[in-house]
Amino acid sequence: MITCKSQRELAYMKDAGRIAARAHEELAKAIRPGVTTKELDEIAADFILSRGGRPAFKGLYDFPANICTSINEEVVHGIPSPYRRLQEGDIISIDIGVELNGYFGDCARTFPVGDVSDAARELLRVAEEALYRGIAEARVGRRLSDISHAIQTYVEAHGFSVVREFVGHGIGTSMHEEPQVPNFGPPDRGPRLKPGMTLAIEPMVNMGTHEVVTLDDNWTVVTKDLSLSAHFEHTVAVTNGRPEILTLP
Repeated sequence: MITCKSQRELAYMKDAGRIAARAHEELAKAIRPGVTTKELDEIAADFILSRGGRPAFKGLYDFPANICTSINEEVVHGIPSPYRRLQEGDIISIDIGVELNGYFGDCARTFPVGDVSDAARELLRVAEEALYRGIAEARVGRRLSDISHAIQTYVEAHGFSVVREFVGHGIGTSMHEEPQVPNFGPPDRGPRLKPGMTLAIEPMVNMGTHEVVTLDDNWTVVTKDLSLSAHFEHTVAVTNGRPEILTLP
């Protein structure tokens, strides 16, 4: 069942989303060659806890860390490690979830590490712009797949591909609620969007094939051809006017 949130509930979600967004800002200061993904995990957790929130991924479906850190060909769900150090030219996708007062915020960004290739920068640009193309469709009266179609058409027009196996989702008093929000598909399908719907829109964009595989740790998802992947996400509320992004600092 898709739930529509009240203004009070949206305010709670915005509070959680703000902490997640500001945690990304803290991590942006720390991302450099030589830093470990475990150090980034600790920075994010310390910041979230200091603001009264809870790292929402810790223990979710038994996930072992506070945030997801996915490097280069890793698409999503990378596990922070004290042995994994960032290198010049890497890209790292960081996904952060925060629970505060029983409500959730969820957002992801992909960062360059030092000087990255022109191809990697273009991948990041297209993936982030695809997110905002999707958000622009989150309006009252549109259908859910209008978001999906806007993302897919923009990504594929630039020669990249969108992951099919993992999708966005509803969010609110749980991290994952109905509906699922694919990043591909024809327009004008699915439920009509109504005021108060809250969606985590999150294109995962690959430089090569859209196909992915999950590694033996049962978490880390990588591109099948080991091409680079980028991930951007915001939690968004459908309103009577423009879509409202709830994960802003």
